[in-house]
Amino acid sequence: MKNRLSQIWNNIQYKLFPFLEEERGSLSYQHKKLISILELIRIESYLPDLLGCIGRPRKQRAALARSFIAKITLKLSFTAQLRDYLLSDKQLRRICGWDRLQEIPSESTFSRAFEEFSESNLPEVVHRELIKELYEGSYIGHLTRDSVPVEAREKATKKPKKPKEEFKKNGRPKKGEIRKPKELTRIKKQFGKMTLEEMIGDLPKQCDIGMKKSPKGFTLTWKGYKLHTAIDDHCIPIAAILSSASMHDSQAAIPLGIKADCVAKNFYDLMDAAYDIEEIHLHSKSLGHVPIIDEHRTRTNSKEVDEEEKARSVLRWLPAEKVRYKKRAPAERFNAILKENYMGTSVRYREYVKVTCHVMFSVLVLAADLLLKIGW
Repeated sequence: MKNRLSQIWNNIQYKLFPFLEEERGSLSYQHKKLISILELIRIESYLPDLLGCIGRPRKQRAALARSFIAKITLKLSFTAQLRDYLLSDKQLRRICGWDRLQEIPSESTFSRAFEEFSESNLPEVVHRELIKELYEGSYIGHLTRDSVPVEAREKATKKPKKPKEEFKKNGRPKKGEIRKPKELTRIKKQFGKMTLEEMIGDLPKQCDIGMKKSPKGFTLTWKGYKLHTAIDDHCIPIAAILSSASMHDSQAAIPLGIKADCVAKNFYDLMDAAYDIEEIHLHSKSLGHVPIIDEHRTRTNSKEVDEEEKARSVLRWLPAEKVRYKKRAPAERFNAILKENYMGTSVRYREYVKVTCHVMFSVLVLAADLLLKIGW
C-alpha cells in the first residue's frame, strides 16, 4: 500500500503540480491539498454520464461533487461561503471544473445536487472503493472500534412510551398458561442469520439525545447522531456507520466488523468495555480476528481485578493483551481530528440521509488526506 501511495504522490508532486502551474498560474498550499485529494479519490468516475439524455440538461454533477470535497477541505460551514469562494478564486473554480464565471450555479442547484448525492450514498461508495483498492493484498495489525458524537440542528424525536407489562409471578407457569418467549436482543439477532443490509436497516436513525463518558471521565450530552467507526493503526477510517445518538455502541459492533472485513483484513479487534459482550467476542473470532476487549467491571470481580493490577504494577509487567490494547490511541485522535478540522462543532443539515452524506464526505476527505501522508 505504501508503494502505491508513494507512486501516486510522486506523480502528483513532480508531474501534475508543475503542469498546472505552467498552464494556469501559481497554486497555494490549499489548492495543492485539494488537487491531491481529488486526484486520489477520483469522485467523478462514480457519477453517471448524462450526456445525450432527453430533457433539459442538468448542471455538471462532477464539478458539483468536486465542490463539496472543496467545501470540506477548506473548512467551510455554509454552501453560500463555498459559492463565494468559487466566484472570487479563479484557481479553485478551475480545479472544481468550471472555466467561466457564468457557469457557477445557484445555491438551490447545489442543494438539489447534494440531495441526489445523499440518495445515492455517493461519498460512502467512493470511500468503500478507495479503501478496498488501496488495502488489497495488505493486512492491518489493529482495528479499533469506537464512536464520536455528531451534533445536529434539528428537533430531537421523543421516544414512544412503552406499554406497561402485566405483572407475572416468578416460577413455573400455571396449568394451561402459555407464556410468550422473550424477544431476542438486537445483538443476538445480528449474531443470527441477518445480512449486513438488514443489520444497518434495523439500527435506529432518528435524531435524539445522546450521552457518553469522555476519555477523562466526564459525562457528555448532545442532540443529534453518533458515528461508529473502525480505525486502523494509521488513524485511517476503514468503515463507518451513523446511528441515533442514544444507541449503545455495542449494537453497531457486529455490522461495523462485517463492513470493515469486506474492504480490508486485520488481525486484532480492539474495543473498550462497552463492547464486552459474548456475541461480539464470538463474532470477532468467526471472522478470524483476535478480540482484545477491555473487561466490564462488575461488583463481583472489581476487587480481584484491582488486586491483580496492583500486583502487575509492582512487578512492572503487562500481558500482551494489555500492551496491544494501548494501540487504541489512534481512535481518540481520529475523533478529535474529524470533529475539529473536518466537521466543525455541528452539522447544518437535517434528516438522517443528508447528515450521513455530509459526515461521509468528511470521513472521505480525512481518509484521503491521511493516506497521502503515508505516501510522502
